[in-house]
Amino acid sequence: MPSTPDQNAALQAMFQAGGAMAQGFNKFLAEQQQQLSAAAPAGTNPAAWAAESEAMKALQQEWMERHAKLWQGMLGKAPDQPAPQVASPAPGDKRFDHPAWAESPVYDYLRQAYLINAEYMKRMAEAAPVTDGQAKNRMRFMTRQMVDAMAPSNFLATNPEFVKKALETKGESIQKGIQNLLGDLDKGRISMTDDSAFEVGRNLAVTPGAVVFENELMQLIQYSPTTEKVSERPFLMVPPCINKYYILDLQPENSLVRYAVEQGNTVFLVSWRNVQADCGHLTWDDYIEKGALTAIKTVQDICKVKQINALGFCVGGTILGAALSVARIRGENPVASLTLLTTLLDFSDTGEIGYFVDEKAVQAREATIGKGGLLRGSELATVFSALRANDLIWQYVVGNYLKGNTPPAFDLLYWNADATNLPGPFLAWYLRNLYLENNLRVPGKLEMCGVKADLGRVDMPAFLYASREDHIVPWKTSYQTRSLLGGETTFVLGASGHIAGVINPATKNKRNYWVNDSKTANADEWFETATEQPGSWWPVWAKWLKSHGGKEVPARGKLGSKACPPGEPAPGRYVKEKA
Repeated sequence: MPSTPDQNAALQAMFQAGGAMAQGFNKFLAEQQQQLSAAAPAGTNPAAWAAESEAMKALQQEWMERHAKLWQGMLGKAPDQPAPQVASPAPGDKRFDHPAWAESPVYDYLRQAYLINAEYMKRMAEAAPVTDGQAKNRMRFMTRQMVDAMAPSNFLATNPEFVKKALETKGESIQKGIQNLLGDLDKGRISMTDDSAFEVGRNLAVTPGAVVFENELMQLIQYSPTTEKVSERPFLMVPPCINKYYILDLQPENSLVRYAVEQGNTVFLVSWRNVQADCGHLTWDDYIEKGALTAIKTVQDICKVKQINALGFCVGGTILGAALSVARIRGENPVASLTLLTTLLDFSDTGEIGYFVDEKAVQAREATIGKGGLLRGSELATVFSALRANDLIWQYVVGNYLKGNTPPAFDLLYWNADATNLPGPFLAWYLRNLYLENNLRVPGKLEMCGVKADLGRVDMPAFLYASREDHIVPWKTSYQTRSLLGGETTFVLGASGHIAGVINPATKNKRNYWVNDSKTANADEWFETATEQPGSWWPVWAKWLKSHGGKEVPARGKLGSKACPPGEPAPGRYVKEKA
């Protein structure tokens, strides 16, 4: 059935709007070409960008043909017939699931035109004549950011769900959306969960214990035992300093801290301070000396033992590994076993975070806050959200502001939004020496706390865990830790990502993990012969840890010691400080 003049005019406008996206991307590609040609000529082939390039011409031709097919199908469609499906969302993409997208030819056209353009953009990025791996990955990342941002679902005028919800609620959803937007502007961040549902110390970080030591950088928490007997060697956990520690102690049913206590361990944990301006002078060496090494020494003194067991998570693992290198070079051997969760010691491939770190960016940090100052937690949170923009930004823009919804309560997302500041000198050193120059892996290259670091001297048994879909700590890079440490290593690979893979409670027995006794230095070879196991990896780790705990002894009746008496109850005040 022929379309009416009004329909033709509307569809023509939509066709022009859809084409604008691809034109914008062509401009984006041209700008990238100029930058790459100037900055990294060895990694590019500028001539291949020419309009005569066969690969580029073929992609453009295919793009035009798909749009023409969509356009012709829309014009020739009978009103009671479904629109032709020229483009469909990728599996798992739920942005266009609502029936409203298919009920109107205009919105259906917008949806499919966007998907055609998005695929074209991504394929153009793949075909781009860039041979330098880092530059290529950065282009892929920037392309994805542009594609995600330009989705018609993100805007009032092009999202039929906004209109439908407004009509159904008689405008109440619009009012609520405005209120949500104003509230988030006041917070300075997008709400990802119902903040009123959680409070640290009330229903998060509630494992019983007390602060037994503190300095300007950290509080040391000791947890109350729940078993009559415990392993002789106490157990220290060093979480990342770029987030709050309670990711390891969310709620009782998904708390790794509580699980460790229940397995018969005397558990201690470092609670890093959410630093303010008065701590803007702190350095990497401070985090080693006043943080990890001080915590280890305090646990030794409280429990009157020569050796403890220790765990580091993410950046906490990097700090702990570096600290143990310092200790071993000093002739000390305070740790009997080491657990590293999603940790980088080799920074050869840092995943998408690395796209933000280059010489220019690091120099800028060194010039502004390298001698003193803070990286604000809000800035850090924005970077991490940008890595998964559809999941952590646009989903909430649409839900909170366009539809006027209140996001559901979710403890992990509450933690994710509880940002932390970082001291400028610490950050600048970390970016320069680890992310940019990858110096920690080179024996004797870095000086820390007055000695030359050598990870090969860290020779105690180590349990290494990585997550297969981790976009912050790529598992194959984490696997390289096996070649850096001097002791025997056990490697376990879990399903899911950086956080969900780690916080996988044994009681829920979800997901899966891979194990392999192979000692190969090649991650792909290890995985090819690995055995997949259902459920949580926690029990495998708990059994390994117990084998390094020493004999069983009666649990201590009191927390702390005479020199380190218990103070404020867990979780302490440091973790409650806001950025």
